[in-house]
Amino acid sequence: MSRDRISHRDGHVYEFAPAMDPVYEAADGESLTIETVDSLNGAIQTDDDLLDAIPEEVNAATGPIAVAGASPGDVLAVEIEDVRVTEDVGRVLTAPGFGLLQDDPDIDHPATRITEVDAESDGSSGGIDFEGIDVPIEPVIGTIGVATAEETVSTLTPDDHGGNLDTTDMTAGTTAYFPVFQEGAMLAMGDSKAAMADGEMCGTGAEIGTEIDVTLSVIEAPEIPLRRPLVDTGDAVKTIASAPTMEEAAELANRDAVRLLAHEHGFSRTEAYLFSSLVGGLEISQVVDPQVTVRNAVPSEHLSVPF
Repeated sequence: MSRDRISHRDGHVYEFAPAMDPVYEAADGESLTIETVDSLNGAIQTDDDLLDAIPEEVNAATGPIAVAGASPGDVLAVEIEDVRVTEDVGRVLTAPGFGLLQDDPDIDHPATRITEVDAESDGSSGGIDFEGIDVPIEPVIGTIGVATAEETVSTLTPDDHGGNLDTTDMTAGTTAYFPVFQEGAMLAMGDSKAAMADGEMCGTGAEIGTEIDVTLSVIEAPEIPLRRPLVDTGDAVKTIASAPTMEEAAELANRDAVRLLAHEHGFSRTEAYLFSSLVGGLEISQVVDPQVTVRNAVPSEHLSVPF
């Protein structure tokens, strides 16, 4: 299937804002391939390349892409069909003042390890090498979001618009849903990782460039409004929330799940809250950005996407 390609060379952003100029306008239902650059824009190439501080401009997000017909109050569905690494190395690193254990005197800040990509015989990427240990490649999109409602937010920070969610479910085979705050939605994405654990504890995954195949669809005037990102993995529907503390993010993710469960089953708010404690499951996306991100996973047998 022929699809247009949008590259970071065509345009990229380092912040999500209410007013954004698109580099491309997609039709509702259009399929695209989006090319991204690693989060540090090629600055780290060897173990000797160290990050003395988090750059002011980080996590370049390819775009923004306007989607025809998207208006405030709508929902943008992003079907992630494939995420392919496009480099033969990734980068995992620490930086001063960043990461879960940034104050540990026994851990070097900064430190870098280049992770070479091992190709399979058919040319596909099989794994990355970390100090002689093979880690399977499971590419994820670290930063993905839409134009914000009011404030301008750095691509380093997650919030209700998405942004630096660093969520392992943003990968091939899932569909992500975002609230539309501005005309055209203005989708942008980047900051991919060849591999990353839930939590992203040191502050990075294996940062790498990628090609991402997506199909973009507008859901007009949804029956239940979407306040924050949502992802459907096929096995579970997961609310995603970001906030200054883990407790606040968990509360928001649970509140969103309660709203959806009440809508799905005709529960009262109390019943939905009780049910969420039986079938929901809190998962940590990341704990290292200016805000932390938590998701509440409900198995698909108990919750469907309401759009």
